[in-house]
Amino acid sequence: MSEIDKQTQTELEAAAFRTLVAHLRERTDVQNIDLMNLSGFCRNCLSKWYTAAAKEKGLDLEYEDAREIVYGMPYSEWKSKYQREATPEQLQKMKEAH
Repeated sequence: MSEIDKQTQTELEAAAFRTLVAHLRERTDVQNIDLMNLSGFCRNCLSKWYTAAAKEKGLDLEYEDAREIVYGMPYSEWKSKYQREATPEQLQKMKEAH
């Protein structure tokens, strides 16, 4: 692999993040609890990481604003449209994992 300069690396990482966010916006059938159970992170984690990165840069970005960036709409709207009640199996798996 050839050497990648820092600016190009940052641009590639940003593009990969945008693709991940777009994918998660399209896959509304995938619940956050499923993401947490399989990968250890979810849309809310991405929102928290986004907020933390903004704060590191000295920006005042509220968590709910970051959630809207990740979800593509206010979280309350996404939740009412797409979030389903967690099954007992999902809750058990979450308990075992964490």
